Amino acid sequence: MIYLRLNHFVTSPLLSVVLFVSFACGSSPSNPAPTPAPIKAVKPAYTAWAVGDTADVKTQPLGGVVLAGGGTDVDAAMRWFLRRSGGGDVLIIRATGGDGYNSYLYNELGERVNSVETILVNNRELASNADIVRKVRNAEAIFFAGGDQANYVNCYQNTPLIDALNDRIRAGIVLGGTSAGCAILGQLYFSAKEGSVTTDEALANPFDKRVALGNNDFLKQPLLATIITDQHYSNRNRQGRHVAFLARAVTDWNVVARGIGVDEQTAVCVSPEGRAVVFGRGEAYFLQAAAIRPELCVAGQPLTWNADKKAVRVWTLAGSAEGTPGFDLTNFQPVGELKPVFWYVERGVLK
Repeated sequence: MIYLRLNHFVTSPLLSVVLFVSFACGSSPSNPAPTPAPIKAVKPAYTAWAVGDTADVKTQPLGGVVLAGGGTDVDAAMRWFLRRSGGGDVLIIRATGGDGYNSYLYNELGERVNSVETILVNNRELASNADIVRKVRNAEAIFFAGGDQANYVNCYQNTPLIDALNDRIRAGIVLGGTSAGCAILGQLYFSAKEGSVTTDEALANPFDKRVALGNNDFLKQPLLATIITDQHYSNRNRQGRHVAFLARAVTDWNVVARGIGVDEQTAVCVSPEGRAVVFGRGEAYFLQAAAIRPELCVAGQPLTWNADKKAVRVWTLAGSAEGTPGFDLTNFQPVGELKPVFWYVERGVLK
């Protein structure tokens, strides 16, 4: 209609054509041009944060393990961890959270390393990502952040990521973790795949579905071959559930297991030779299960594990700022005159 009205008043055919083309290529009030679709940003394959030199450097790591009990990180233990990297590349792996470790480890502790990188690996697809696996294989120090250990187990078990991690463990890197990240370091481990469990719940029924344990099917650090770790130890009254874990190990797999429990703001640093040093404000607990099986460890009934009131032998080592030596994991015995106490369980009550 507009073209016809304009053409009615125009005497020049040439001008008529020009006006028509102008409307045809532009827009008209009755037929506006479509709005172009917005260009979608391409999401990166994964989320990572890095500080330092991102080019890989090859150094000789010194090995060892850091078992941190959660809460505020222990600076002295994290310095120990960085030194054991040999100045190499430090990798933080986490299933939730952000880059809080980067500046802390790279800038604040006074230990020189080539780089610190945090990678968020929160699904099984990323645990098979070739670039992430490459970064693991290039790292001299690897640390697992806190959170929920079920995320680590569900996302990483039987993936290329775990294969790469175990290859690096065999190559002698230093390995560490705090809270949930510490829970997965033992070859025996509490997976929390059915949720967390309290001491009262685990002792009342050691086969409660929440007492979900793994055995030699995840990380394989030889220093922790028969060890179940537990964290936030005395802060959350976890001694009894730890004993329930040991009872299940001997009942299910005939493994006379050991345990290392760590308080918050405390860390156990273990050299490749097996010598443990405890840093921090709390205590570390070294548990050795008796070879005698529990008298009653069945589904739906309270645990009884007496063994002549010596079901579990326990050594306690207080942390300190400079690090308290005193335990050898190779024979699971104290170094020096550290005296044990004994724990046992009667009808679901820890004695």
